[in-house]
Amino acid sequence: MVLLQVLSVAVILGTGIVAGVLFAVAISVMPALIAMPVDRYITTHRLLGRRYDHIMPYIVTTSVAVDIFAAVRTESTASRPLFALAAVFMVGVAVVSQTRNVPINNRVKSQDENNISPDFQDPRLQWRNWHAVRTTFAIVALVLTAAAVAVLR
Repeated sequence: MVLLQVLSVAVILGTGIVAGVLFAVAISVMPALIAMPVDRYITTHRLLGRRYDHIMPYIVTTSVAVDIFAAVRTESTASRPLFALAAVFMVGVAVVSQTRNVPINNRVKSQDENNISPDFQDPRLQWRNWHAVRTTFAIVALVLTAAAVAVLR
């Protein structure tokens, strides 16, 4: 039970970081990126992604694993489905990230901001929309995880 309590704190921290980062990007960073000229957007996008791209997948994956572990190991019948559902929503964050946002990121990063291709299609609105989906998933996962911990016995 002590291990589960420690892991509960860790998974709230992990899902909280993911939800917080994604929320901050949605309400502050993305509007700023949309307001920029395309060349500045490309440069800024490349700079912003350097750290997020390396750490966020690990935090998401670890949170999924801990939620699953907690769902399997808890004796609380009230917590079990909440942890399991939180894991599903965090998997949703990962799926949207890897299949929608990351491919867009890679296209933007491959574009030379000093020589913008005439066929370059500005992906900012599409990226923003997919980001909103994964942000919603992360916030729901955080609420579910916190609820699961709150009803843990």
